[in-house]
Amino acid sequence: MGMAEEERTGLSVFDGVLIVGGGLIVLFVALKLFGLIVGLVWFVVKLAVVVALIALVVRLVFRRRS
Repeated sequence: MGMAEEERTGLSVFDGVLIVGGGLIVLFVALKLFGLIVGLVWFVVKLAVVVALIALVVRLVFRRRS
């Protein structure tokens, strides 16, 4: 029962490094995912504006011919 029976309270340094590292990885992945989602939404908005402008030009051109 001598030295092998040490009571440890709290987290070790290695546990703290793992928690901080895991938190940083999760934060990095979340930011990348957020950027990807925002980029996709922005692409869809730009595509919708371009399609709307093309439809407007086509409508104006065919309206003048008839």
